[in-house]
Amino acid sequence: MSVELRRNGMHLTGTLLSLDAKRKSPLCFVSHGHSDHIARHERTIATVATLRFMEHRLGPVSAPLAAPYRRPFELGPLVLELLPAGHILGSAQLRVIRSDGRRVVYTGDLNVVPSLTAEATEVAECDTLVIESTFGHPRYRFPPRDEVMGQVEAWVRRQLERGAVPVVLGYPLGKSQESMKFLAGRGFSLVAHPSIFEVAQLYGELGVPIENLRCYTGTVEPGEVLFFPPHQARGGALAHLWPRGTAVLTGWAMDPGAARRYGADVAFPVSDHADFPSLKAYVKATGASEVITCFGFAEELAQALRDDGVDARPLGGKPQQLALL
Repeated sequence: MSVELRRNGMHLTGTLLSLDAKRKSPLCFVSHGHSDHIARHERTIATVATLRFMEHRLGPVSAPLAAPYRRPFELGPLVLELLPAGHILGSAQLRVIRSDGRRVVYTGDLNVVPSLTAEATEVAECDTLVIESTFGHPRYRFPPRDEVMGQVEAWVRRQLERGAVPVVLGYPLGKSQESMKFLAGRGFSLVAHPSIFEVAQLYGELGVPIENLRCYTGTVEPGEVLFFPPHQARGGALAHLWPRGTAVLTGWAMDPGAARRYGADVAFPVSDHADFPSLKAYVKATGASEVITCFGFAEELAQALRDDGVDARPLGGKPQQLALL
């Protein structure tokens, strides 16, 4: 059994199972709820949280199979098991065990840094590893998360001290909730764009409440921190909030000019993906004898792994940044 790239996404050869297919498939494992990994499939395998996020965005999910972590189940001759991926709440890796005992793991989007809102990543030991490579280039080496979040907090305090509205730009699902959870824990009052607030409400229903938060209706009270989606912040949507300071949270902050590209004053390297050293370390920890890299800088990561003596190859395509932060 190998992994192949089809028009709708990745597929396990010789089975009905697709992996994060972007178009309708007969049977698909969905690793997490971000928009570039979901579609209306005939049957969907995912965690409870991912299914909730899919319903929120797409409406009712047809024939959902909610699979808990660490509980293997059979699918024909295969045994499937979901393990936490640490990317966002409910994100999962998939381990498939063939009838001959060979183990194939698909990581989906992976984050190995401890999170306030996502389940802790578990190393999925395997023989063949299919691993995401969003930040698979050697230049992506993120500073320690605690250090960066301390910088975010200090920036917020400076904006409030000068009488400005702190505006934090973050993707509506995942990174915003993670950052809001941190700032709420530091005593800040928060207000969020409806798209972010609604997901935060789902987080609460799934057992991860975010305190000191209300929904944005056009005004920001003194002392509040505003969370806003980057794509909604352009075009004058925030022009009436003045003075204001704007920060964007993104792994692409490591690139020159990142703040300017997002229309922000400053960019902080807060990512829900693993960076280059973490990806390499994860590969080693799995014990995989064969590695297939996918998404983002797949060729660069595969080459770096080959330089380390690992049998690695990219699934295909040129390096490209995902649309998500």
